[in-house]
Order: sequence, then C-alpha cells, then structure tokens
Amino acid sequence: MTAALFTASANGSAHAQASALPLKHVPQPTSAAITPADLMTRLYIFADDSMMGREVGTEYNLKGTAYIEREVRRMGLQPAGDNGTFFQNLPIFNTTAAPSGTLSVDGTTFTALKDFVPRDNGVFGKVRSIDGVQVIYGGVYGDPATMVNPAQAAGKFVVMSVPNGPDGKPVWGNNRQQLTGAYLMSAGVGVASLDYVDDENRKVILEPQQSFKNGEADLTVPAFLYINNTMAQALLGGAPATLKAGVTGKTIRGELKWDEMPAPGRNVVAILPGSDPQLKGEYVAIGAHNDHVGFNHAPVDHDSLRAFNTVVRPKGADDEERPATPEEMTKVRVILDSLRKVNKPRQDSIFNGADDDGSGTVSVLEIAEAFSQAANKPKRSILFVWHAGEEKGLWGSEYFTDHPTVPRDSIVAQLNMDMVGRGGPHDEPGGGPGYLQLIGSRRLSTELGDLVENVAKTEPTPFKFDYSYDANGHPQQYYCRSDHYEYARYGIPITFFSTGGHRDYHQVTDEPQYIDYAQLSRVAGLVHDVAARIANLDHRVVVDKPKPDPKGQCRQ
Repeated sequence: MTAALFTASANGSAHAQASALPLKHVPQPTSAAITPADLMTRLYIFADDSMMGREVGTEYNLKGTAYIEREVRRMGLQPAGDNGTFFQNLPIFNTTAAPSGTLSVDGTTFTALKDFVPRDNGVFGKVRSIDGVQVIYGGVYGDPATMVNPAQAAGKFVVMSVPNGPDGKPVWGNNRQQLTGAYLMSAGVGVASLDYVDDENRKVILEPQQSFKNGEADLTVPAFLYINNTMAQALLGGAPATLKAGVTGKTIRGELKWDEMPAPGRNVVAILPGSDPQLKGEYVAIGAHNDHVGFNHAPVDHDSLRAFNTVVRPKGADDEERPATPEEMTKVRVILDSLRKVNKPRQDSIFNGADDDGSGTVSVLEIAEAFSQAANKPKRSILFVWHAGEEKGLWGSEYFTDHPTVPRDSIVAQLNMDMVGRGGPHDEPGGGPGYLQLIGSRRLSTELGDLVENVAKTEPTPFKFDYSYDANGHPQQYYCRSDHYEYARYGIPITFFSTGGHRDYHQVTDEPQYIDYAQLSRVAGLVHDVAARIANLDHRVVVDKPKPDPKGQCRQ
C-alpha cells in the first residue's frame, strides 16, 4: 500500500489504535474456549516489557519459555522434551574473541580487540586457519568494479578497504554474510574499517556472537575480521589507496583464539495423547516460535517511530530503511500530532514481538487448553512445539526435526502460526475481518489444502484466504522463512497461517495494544478445527507431491 493511499485514513486509524487498548492489562483466568479475552490475557503477559524481547541465547528467552511450560503443565499435557521435561535444549553458544589472541606480520604483533576484532560471518562452521596464509588486496567493498575476482582470492587472506559515504566519511559497516559468501573459498576476510567504528558500535561488535552447532562441525568457513589501518598497511606492504585489487601482500601469522560458553535456548514440547489406541502413535503437530529479537541499547520515541513507519516503511523491517521525502515528512507530522493528543512521549527500546510471534505462541496455548479440556479427545495425538531461535535462522525447528522427540515419520502434518494477530486494511491491501494468508498448504499434499478450505467453510465467520504470498518466486519467500519449512523438508505436509506483515514488523512498536484479538481468536479457532479434522481422519493426509531434499536449500 502506498503512503498516499494509507494517509487518507491514517490519522483516524492511528488515533483509534492508540486509544483503543491499554499499555498494560490485568490478567484474568483463562477458560476452555478460545476467546479474545483469553488471548489478550496471555499476550499481555508473554509480550510484556519484562520479557525484554525474548531473544534466544539470553535469560529472557528462558523467562518466556518458563511461562509456556507453566501453562502446559497446568493443562495436564505430557512432557516431550529432554529427559522427561517439557524442554528441548538447543546447542547454542556465545563466542567471544579471546583478548590474548595475537596475529603478526613480518615480526610486528597485532592484538585482538585493539588492532583487530574477529566476528561471525553469517555462515556457521569451523573458521579456517589463517596462519601462514598469503594476503591479497581485495579492493573497495561495495564497488564490484574494483573488487578482486573470487578465484584469485581462493586460499588467501583478503584485505578490503571501505568507501566513503555521502558525508565524505568512511563507511565502516558491511554485509558480512554477503562479503564472505563472495569469497567463500578464501582463508579469511579483513575489512579495514575498525578505525571508523564509533564508540557505540564498537561495543556492539565486541559483544558475544551466537552460533548454533547442529552437526556442521565438518564445515569450514573463512575467518572474518575488522582490522585497523595500521594492520591493513602492514598486511599489504603499502597503503590500500596506492594499490590495485589483486596485488599480493605479506604472509599473516598466528591463530585466532576464542572463548566459548553455552547459551540458553530451548523448545517447549508437549503432547496431548490421542484417544484411539490404533492412531495415538501418530501426531498432528501445531507450532509457533517463542523467541523474538531482544532490545536496543538506544531508545527511540515510540509514537514518532510508528508515525514514520506508517508512511515510509508500511511493512516495517521488510521495507528498505531510508529517509523520508519532504512530502512524506509532512504526512508523518500530521499523524504524530494526532498521536500526541492522546499519548505522552514515551521512550521505547524493547522489541516486544507481540505479533511476531507472541500471537502464534499464545494461540497454540489457547488451542492446547481447548483440546485438553474437551470431553472428546481427538483420535491421533496432538504434538505442540514452541520453537526457539526462529529469528536466528529456524534453529529450534531445524533441531527438533533433525532430533525429534517422537518418530519423525509419525508426524502426519504440521500447522504453523507466525504473525496471526493483525491483517487489517491498514496492514495488508484487501485486509479486514477474516483475512488470512495460507502458504504451503498444497505444496506437499493436495488433500491438506482442500481440507483447510473445507474446514474454513464451517467456521462462524467467513475467511478470506490470500494465496498470493505462496506463489513460486515471491520476493518475500515466506515459505522458507518460518518453522514449517523444517518439517516440509522431511516430506511432512504443512500449512503456514499468517495475517501478514505491517509497519510494526521487527520494530519496538510491535506491542499487545495493536493486536486485533477478535481476528486472533478466529485464526486460532480455525487452526484448532483443522487439527481436529486431521487428527480424526481414518487415514493419514496423503502426500501426492514431490518431497524436497532435507539437506537442500529451500526455494519457493
């Protein structure tokens, strides 16, 4: 939706949403029924500021998963995690460069955290040795015309210089994954930008780096370092500005040293046993992800950010980060003036993740409570999995499907919910009551796709299904971006339910006050009913489409 179309009604919408629901909500007892009130109670707890964004690898993810565990224990579900618990711990590690690490060139020693800072490069695996490796000048980062051919860089340590920005100052930041991907066969990449990193960002790059070790021990990847200009010149034997890409330099000596500690992150796994002795060994899996992206060190004004994104980034982090035009800023100010009439300025630094994926998480809890309290249990068992680390790259669902706590081939289908609490006309073109995106429902099983549509016809409120995001080659690649794919790669039929993106996606403004709880209740009710229908079928959902390679790369 364009800014012009949105702004015609944005003032009223922003004002109404700001005043409709409170920042805090007093919890109420939940019931067996799936209701907006229950979902509101749960989400205000799970996406509260006290959870600090539930980032995996932190104590706050443990706090969020502890809430889920208390609820499923209270419901009387069976634990299906590690060692008779509800938790399945993930192999996550925090790694920091050891201060004692040194590298040398021609007898001159350079010190870790002072002259160079090793960082992750977005490709997990064992970092290659750079001891005794020849250095090569790689050119100016971001300027393909000056960058060395990857074939020339194979086996070498590539030193990159950095361009100047519009303000004439060197740009220190870069896409580490993209850069090391371009030189994947090199021994390492060093970007000569450490002298330009400001104090705040220096703290960031010195923070521990997380890694997920799920069987990639044999994979070797290039080292990645930020280096200062003195070290760059020593490595190259001259100032980068005087050299052409491809010129070889000196030989680097030394090994990178790391301090590694386990970091917290866990799936929550629970089972409602089926009622049929012949079918209870089969499972209908229902899932969502329990993590989000944490918090910022530097707070921003909540309403200013929301007004800006309303106009400039209506899809939040899925839209390019850019400055507003003068015309757009005029519209932003109009919206902000409207918000200021009902809200005091509020500094905000916590990514609450109310929709992403608090909405899915509490929906799975509501569904679990409804099943657990029902007089007639489904024939097949229901497997509930709240995955951790989805935001880091589907870590929890990858680990669960690689190391399932029930036989993998006993899972007959998986229903995934991620961002199911919005979908209004100001979030999605054509959105409104009953708007729902379905992704992947027929990619492995025609029967599953038909079943979802047939169940929807029996729901009290009609659904408006949007399949456009399921199209092959869609730029958003939603089929590959949430936990359902980790099941689909093993040939398990899936359906991904989402009400779509919006201005608060991966922003500190994704809070419980902006959720449409009536819509959330409708989606949770549909998923419950789809799961019940699958669980009571007299046969497994038929897989009639080709299965992907479990170790291959997802392509939508």
